[in-house]
This record gives sequence, C-alpha cells and structure tokens, in this order.
Amino acid sequence: MLRAAFVAAVAFAAAGAADVAPLRTFEAHGKAVNGLSFSPDGALLASAGGDGVVKLWDTTSWAEVRAFHGHDEAVRCVAFSPDGKLVASGSYDSLRLWRASSGDAVGLSPGNARRVNAVAFSRDGSLLVSGHGDGTVRVWDVAAAKEVRRMSTHAPEVFAVAVSPDARWIAVGAGNAVELRDTATGDEVRAALTGHEDAVHSVRFLPDGRRLVSGSWDKTLKLWDLSSGFEIRTLRGHQKAVEGIVALPGGRRLASASWDKTVRVWDLDTGAEIASLGHHAATVYAVDATADGRLLASGSWEGIVNIWDGSSIARPPSP
Repeated sequence: MLRAAFVAAVAFAAAGAADVAPLRTFEAHGKAVNGLSFSPDGALLASAGGDGVVKLWDTTSWAEVRAFHGHDEAVRCVAFSPDGKLVASGSYDSLRLWRASSGDAVGLSPGNARRVNAVAFSRDGSLLVSGHGDGTVRVWDVAAAKEVRRMSTHAPEVFAVAVSPDARWIAVGAGNAVELRDTATGDEVRAALTGHEDAVHSVRFLPDGRRLVSGSWDKTLKLWDLSSGFEIRTLRGHQKAVEGIVALPGGRRLASASWDKTVRVWDLDTGAEIASLGHHAATVYAVDATADGRLLASGSWEGIVNIWDGSSIARPPSP
C-alpha cells in the first residue's frame, strides 16, 4: 500500500521559485483524506479517512503503525492531544477519543454526538471542542469524558473550530463569518468577523493569540486582528475553495489546502504567496505541519498524502 513514487512536477506559483517535489507520496486511505494531525513530537501522523478509518503513520519509515476502527461513516476530522496520548476523531456517526499507544477507544461513547465536522483541543489538553452539522459547538471535559457546554451559533452548520492559546476563546467557522465565543460561558465575546462571501471551512489562532486566520470557500484567506475585530489583509491566489489551514512555527507563515489541488504557503507579514505546491490530482482537504516546521503533510480526495520538506519551503523571514 505504501508507495514512494513521485508524481508530475508542478512549479511554485511565486515568481522565481524553483520546482519542488514532495519528500514522500503514499496512499493513506481508499477514499478521501479529510484530516491530518501530527503528534506533538512529530513522530506520528494521524489521518482521517473517508473510508471510516483513522490511521497513524510513522514519520521516519512512513509505515502504518495502527488503524482505529469504529466509525461507521467517513471520518471528517482528527486531532492529537497536546501530550500526544490521545487522538480525537469525528464523523457523521460519532465523536471518538482513542488511546494513541494502543488504538483503544476511551471515554466518549458512540452516539454521544453526531455530524461532527471539526475538533480541536485546548493547549493544556483538558478540553476538547467539536463543531457540528446542526450548527452547535460543544465543549468536552477530556478527563471526565463528558460534555460540559453546548452553544448554538448563528449558522445551520459549523465547519471549523479553534481554541485560543490561553483557552479563553473559541473561534467558530459559522456560515460566512467567524464567531468568537467565551469558552466558559459560550457567549459571543465580540461581533462576528465578517467579510467572507462563502462558508468558512477553517480557522486558526496564531501563536500570539492576538490574530486569527480564516479560510473560506470564497477562495480567500483572511488575517484578523482580534483586539479590534478588523481585517488586516486578504490572501488571494487559490483558484477554488480553501479547506484546511495550518500556522507554521513563529506565526509568520501559513499553509492552506484547496480544491484547486494545491497547498499554498503565505507570508503573513506581507500577504505574499511564497509557494504553490502541487502533486495532487484532486482536491486537497487537509494540511498540517510538525511543531518544528520540519515536515508539512497534505491529504487529498484521492486518498493520497504528500510529505513536504517544510524547512526549505517556508523558512522564516529575515528580521
């Protein structure tokens, strides 16, 4: 199943940039790769498959370490806990927690939550947040394995959630807007961030906690200042809908995945596109990076994962 064959080269979109090929290409699932998450130490990569399976991959050999079976429908999202011990996954049938070391299901029981589109842990790992197809966001106490809060958004479906570095706020992709909610109460902490012209499918707080990036089906990404609620800039370049995004170490670079079959890397200080990474034959749904930025992974509709040399394609800007 594992294959290291490289596919046809696609040039960097940034002017003057050289062609780049992935370090590794392999078939991860028989259907779409809907989500990716590296373990905190970068030793493992979790993939969420349209085939209903969550898999862990060794990032040295790229061999499959284990597979988590239990979902009856496509797995739409996946996330490692900050300590690397747990993996959360969501599908239209359930939200699940797995022990990374064994693949055993822990805590949450099947049927506790359905139509799960997004999951995110708080930085300390004590809370898990899930976004649902019924327009709700739910907060879970991980140790107790129980729901502690539920909030209804202004949208019929939630596609993205993120927890601020200090865990005070939850960002929610709700319709064409980003809602900011108080983690403790569920209340809106400020007016929604508006400006996208289509559904917001990804949100990420930057490491400083003062800025946030959103990605939308309107083909754009937006960088927001959270103290004012103002848009700092719009990133344009994708030719189709934006799906997954990941902030790279330092918070000055960002990678985005799109229906246009590319992953693009951006300089958030200027809004410039640094690179356009191809080598996928279909929609790219997921992207993630190791904590040190050494590796970047992208997953697509055809079940393929590409691994990129993150240190060479997204070097931090000079001071």
